[in-house]
Amino acid sequence: MSRKRRTHSPEFKARVALEALKGIKLIHQIASENEIHPIQVSQWKKELQERMAELFVRKNAHSKESEQEKKHVERLERKVGQLTVELDWLSKKSKELGIE
Repeated sequence: MSRKRRTHSPEFKARVALEALKGIKLIHQIASENEIHPIQVSQWKKELQERMAELFVRKNAHSKESEQEKKHVERLERKVGQLTVELDWLSKKSKELGIE
């Protein structure tokens, strides 16, 4: 007799992980109440602990970094274009002067 794999909503996972994180009940109690394996509760708890800081990351801080990176890429692309034009011009002039 095989069990069908169940999927749980993010809200359910968050509730169970938060309950485990609070430490009011033992992980085995939480698992039996929610009919899931204790290891699963521990994994969700660990993931919540590791990713809690992401909730407090400023949303505009990421966009500022993104804008700075875009500006840097644009500067590099302009420089590559300029160097390409200079190389083409130098190649053309060296051929005209017979220098290879």
